[in-house]
Amino acid sequence: MGQYSLPDMPYDYAALEPAITGEILELHHAKHHAAYVKGANDTLEKLADARDKGEFGGLVGLEKTFAFNLSGHVLHTIFWENLSPDGGDRPDGALGDAITEHFGSFDNFKKQLTTATSTVQGSGWGVLAWEPLGRRLVVEQVYDHHGNVGMNTTPLLVFDAWEHAYYLQYRNVRPDYVEKLWGLINWDDVIRRFEAAKGV
Repeated sequence: MGQYSLPDMPYDYAALEPAITGEILELHHAKHHAAYVKGANDTLEKLADARDKGEFGGLVGLEKTFAFNLSGHVLHTIFWENLSPDGGDRPDGALGDAITEHFGSFDNFKKQLTTATSTVQGSGWGVLAWEPLGRRLVVEQVYDHHGNVGMNTTPLLVFDAWEHAYYLQYRNVRPDYVEKLWGLINWDDVIRRFEAAKGV
């Protein structure tokens, strides 16, 4: 059975300073993200054991634990690739046009994603996603790592709003952290995900 693995960071831990300190990034990747990878792998083993024994009494808890850890792994993997020390500005081309079409303007989109990320209750994420049935971009709030999202949406740009992502540096002022993320966005990565999701 395949195992999940912690991806290497696409840049040094200190590369996103001063917006995100190297200490926070290292803890975030090497401890928190690694824990989701381990949790997903451990839960897969428990699910396999339950199947082998034909004992499914704990299935509900195992399924929820697997979804939590796998989603944490997936979202963090996207998050690292969405960021770059050379990021910022705004996209042009088809993604820029789609943002204008579906949100009215880039500024409207920025305000909506910023608000979604800053106000997600408890821990969670703000997400720009592609919804293929309506063939449109949508902004979603993700609670914890899963839930409250369209079942068929594909994440393109994700902003981590868990306290471990920012609290040591920004304390309880999440909006200041979110504002700094806009200067780190690797739009080339977001465009690549957009084109893949659309089937371009």
